[in-house]
Amino acid sequence: ATSNGDKVTNPKQFKKHHRRLRLAQKRLARKEKGSKNREKARRKVAKIHLKITDSRKDFLHKLTTQLVRENQTITVEALMVKNMVKNPKLALSISDSGWGEFVRQLDYKCRWYGRNLVKIDHWFPSSKRCSSCGHILDKMPLNIRSWQCPSCGTTHDRDTNASKNILAAGLAVSVCGATVRPEQSKSVKAGAMKQKPGP
Repeated sequence: ATSNGDKVTNPKQFKKHHRRLRLAQKRLARKEKGSKNREKARRKVAKIHLKITDSRKDFLHKLTTQLVRENQTITVEALMVKNMVKNPKLALSISDSGWGEFVRQLDYKCRWYGRNLVKIDHWFPSSKRCSSCGHILDKMPLNIRSWQCPSCGTTHDRDTNASKNILAAGLAVSVCGATVRPEQSKSVKAGAMKQKPGP
């Protein structure tokens, strides 16, 4: 989701080829180990995996190139993908989206084109913060896709609201070096206050 309200649908390349891959893997499992037929079956499985990888990368290349060409500053959330895929219900969808590869491509393409890429800490409350008034909710379960701010009454789409907050935080970091973690700045101040003056 982008800050202007556009949403890019995940093409789900793995899901497209899942049936073919499953059948090819079943045939491979039935072949005798060390036989020529097993080697042929192994190559078919490898080709399907390669097709999935190439299709995903091609989609990501087109998307990242478009984003870099159309924007001077791009802000993304530095998601902890390794931790996210531990959720068995979301692991397949998260892996199929190729978020890590998406950010990697943005990184080097921004350097190529002289653009500014800002990565926002994953602890930043992008989804729970109202992009209109700044009110932050205590909780925001994943199943809630839209919500109304109790402070100003604005109704938000979860993803669009988060992208607006991420962009605002990225611009603040880019322009004035602001921190996007209020608790971090508090801990820094507290640490500074505890330091005793030298003799």
